[in-house]
Amino acid sequence: METQHADNVVTLLIRHRVRQGREQAYEHWLHRIVQTAHGYPGHLGVDVIRGTDEGLPLFTSVLRFNGAPQLQDWLDSDERRRLIEEVRPLLERQEDLELHPGREFWFAPADAEVPPPRWKQACVTFAVILPLSLLIPLLWQPAFAALPWLGGYLASNTAITLTIVLLVVYLFMPRVTRWLAPWLNRP
Repeated sequence: METQHADNVVTLLIRHRVRQGREQAYEHWLHRIVQTAHGYPGHLGVDVIRGTDEGLPLFTSVLRFNGAPQLQDWLDSDERRRLIEEVRPLLERQEDLELHPGREFWFAPADAEVPPPRWKQACVTFAVILPLSLLIPLLWQPAFAALPWLGGYLASNTAITLTIVLLVVYLFMPRVTRWLAPWLNRP
């Protein structure tokens, strides 16, 4: 069996603008397609970012595969074709697909041809995570005091880390990278 290196990882952004009132049906479909993709060779995971675009519910799926051939096998599969046909009536328009080499989906704005240098990625990530790592433990302190079982080492660190990760992935990083896109994209 051939070993794949992290440098072979590809990330596919799939954007679906869902018709108003069809979000629940779409969420059900999304769960099914994520489970199906999970069974394909080379599949490394899916993250879903929910938002809005032009007043429509926007679902951005960040799909990672351990190489372009494995991703292409998934994209060309009969199962995916059938699921895409099934979801079409729920979508306002056709899906947008955007391929990125590597894992740097936060740092790959639509108008950028290549991700920014890693030092810029590190600076932005540090700037987003540092304030959260200082603030979130303080915000959790009342809950830890009121619920001693939640204040234990493992439980408290799990709650703090989960809060920071969710805030970074779903709230702060997408906004900060859009805001800093001119700097991130400058050579």
